[in-house]
Amino acid sequence: MAIRNVRREGDPILRKISKEVKEITPKIRVLIDDMLETMYEKNGVGLAAPQVGVLKRIVVIDVGDGPVVMINPRIVREEGSQTGDEGCLSVPGKAGQVTRPNEVTVRYMDENEEYYELDGTELLARAICHECEHLDGKLYLDLVEGELRDVTEEEDEEES
Repeated sequence: MAIRNVRREGDPILRKISKEVKEITPKIRVLIDDMLETMYEKNGVGLAAPQVGVLKRIVVIDVGDGPVVMINPRIVREEGSQTGDEGCLSVPGKAGQVTRPNEVTVRYMDENEEYYELDGTELLARAICHECEHLDGKLYLDLVEGELRDVTEEEDEEES
């Protein structure tokens, strides 16, 4: 496993649409392991493959309940709304208010080619939406209500 460089806002790869994963190769497994290690090293709650320079539809999330690896995730249900602070490893030191669904259901494949449907609420729903948008070349900055604010390192560790 290895820590990968996280691409920052302004890098054109962050605005591109990722390609579907057709098969789980050894290279994909290494990417997933590296993404998890990178996410934990950077104190994030989620990371999408484009953030480490790979245009594949893969996200990893851990909101404190253990890691979830989602390959080709697709949100199939959204309900309610929540507004809260959001940050991003690709936009370090900044946070802003974003409104997202309070509940989502996502369908995805894991690294063992098993299919799942996961219901997420609150922080997990926010993380799922945030990371899935990375796969379509979108950043939370596109949704920020009002101004971005600077955050301290301690606050930044709590952001996705």
